[in-house]
Amino acid sequence: MPVAAIEVGSRVEFPDSLLIREMKDYRKMTKAQLLRCIDQLRAGHVRRTKAHEKQAASALRDREERLRAILETAVEGIITIDERGLIETVNPAAERIFGYRAAELTGKNVSVLMPAPHRAQHDGYINHYLQTGRARIIGIGREVSGRRKDGKIFPMDLSVSEVKLADRRLFTGFIRDITERKRLEKEILEISDREQRRIGYDLHDGLCQQLAGIELMSQVLEQKLGRRSKTAAAQVGAIAQNVRVAIAQTRSLARGLSPVTLESEGLMSALAELALNTEKLFQVECRFECDPPVLLPDLAAASNLFRIAQEAVSNAIKHGRAKKISISLEAEKGRVVLRVSDNGSGFQEKPPTHSGMGLRIMQSRAGMIGGTLALERSAAGGVWVVCSAPLAFSEKSPPTARCPFH
Repeated sequence: MPVAAIEVGSRVEFPDSLLIREMKDYRKMTKAQLLRCIDQLRAGHVRRTKAHEKQAASALRDREERLRAILETAVEGIITIDERGLIETVNPAAERIFGYRAAELTGKNVSVLMPAPHRAQHDGYINHYLQTGRARIIGIGREVSGRRKDGKIFPMDLSVSEVKLADRRLFTGFIRDITERKRLEKEILEISDREQRRIGYDLHDGLCQQLAGIELMSQVLEQKLGRRSKTAAAQVGAIAQNVRVAIAQTRSLARGLSPVTLESEGLMSALAELALNTEKLFQVECRFECDPPVLLPDLAAASNLFRIAQEAVSNAIKHGRAKKISISLEAEKGRVVLRVSDNGSGFQEKPPTHSGMGLRIMQSRAGMIGGTLALERSAAGGVWVVCSAPLAFSEKSPPTARCPFH
């Protein structure tokens, strides 16, 4: 005969269960009551365990659905790799960016998405990070180059986060294609360069000529007044002297905006003049070295390298308060390498990333000529700025990638 259930608060219990709960001395129970008690306790435990498991499974499914929705709707590409560099997950945005289906990438080494030479060296970069714990991108982000399925190289923003599990680590890369942004940056820089050249020409060929005319008239007036009043003649002579100083300063500004030597004598002469003017204006030691000579026929590449050197020298003086600066230019295996080093205060532990407009412009200029830009802290103090670019640059020359673990 079945036992009727009794509602107790929010629970439903059987009379025997109430008896068991209220009974203090289990020794007074009959054998049948004890067996029934054990069965009820087991059934209750099973019901509670199953309910807990069901609730946990439901919560897990809910989290998985939310994560799946985030990954599928995210604008940024998201790729997860393991410690060996093998791809575990690829979201739809990453599929669109790289041109692969997720099934084509899962289980493959992430280096398949990188151009040479880092494609062949990526595993070594990961091992170096795992052994030393030193990386330049985790938690920071960097502009690098990616390789699509069709082989095309493109610029992208990459940031990597690390997840430490109980028995392994995972790395999640967040990727954004910045091709359009880099194109706009290039157009802006080109427009800026054209305007600077125009202003430089106007200063050199317009204002300087007018000032030269004023100086000549002052000299003629000085000669005429010399026969009447030496005091007045001396005052006019002082005016002529000030005009000569103004002409020299204007020509210096014109050369800075549009270095004439860059177009007429090449990059080497422009850098030598930059070093000379830096010494005169800022009273610091600045040397230029280029042995053997490096000829760079591409005026656009030469102009961008000159601007990078100009910005690096300016940063060394303004921010690093350097007293000694070195500029060097050399050719290495089909590439031109520009180095600017100083003995200033430098940076503390990590090179700056996106904090300064000057650094961003230098990076953009390097990318425009298919090159790379690196900032390194010197062991003796100060900063090394190194730009490497192809000697024969064309619009199809892609920027060299840099690995996030390197």
